[in-house]
Amino acid sequence: MAQSDEKLVKQILIGNECAMEILVKRYYDLIHSFIYRNVSDYNIAYDLTQEVFIKVIKNIDKFSFEKGSIKTWMLKIAVNTSKDYFKSATYKQRNEIKDIDNHEIKDDKNVVDILSKKEEALKIKKAINKLPNLQKQAIILKYYNDLKIKEISNVTGDNENTIKSRLFNGIKGLKKLLGGDICEKDAKEDSYTKM
Repeated sequence: MAQSDEKLVKQILIGNECAMEILVKRYYDLIHSFIYRNVSDYNIAYDLTQEVFIKVIKNIDKFSFEKGSIKTWMLKIAVNTSKDYFKSATYKQRNEIKDIDNHEIKDDKNVVDILSKKEEALKIKKAINKLPNLQKQAIILKYYNDLKIKEISNVTGDNENTIKSRLFNGIKGLKKLLGGDICEKDAKEDSYTKM
């Protein structure tokens, strides 16, 4: 049976390295995918993810479950690490669009479907990357990491109305960038599922 995050943190605080390894494995993919979606470069995302977990290890004694979950705390560290990267000289030097997703297609029957889905995903990714960083970050946290508005607020340190505004403006920006089709379809589907 898997240990709870709270038990793992208690074990880490008394020096249990295995507990830290379990916690890192539990959240590594989440943190890495969040950062990758922000920076669009696998190698940089890997480095920044390592940096996040070093910060987690160094600061685990400052974490409190009363302020939120370990997941939102780690995402907050990831947000701040991403912000630091975007301010860095490294980012300014590498400010170019990179190719993503070089996966081989093995099933010849569905090549057209796979390519069209991949092409659509690339369009969405490029459109998200054109948004202002704060809108991009809010959209990634909401739609890729399934965080609620309150959780995004905890992660970013901004109030809930600001987050709602960023999401609204981000979706509006995506709608313009993508020609309206995808966002309108998603909005209609969301309104039907809420009925």
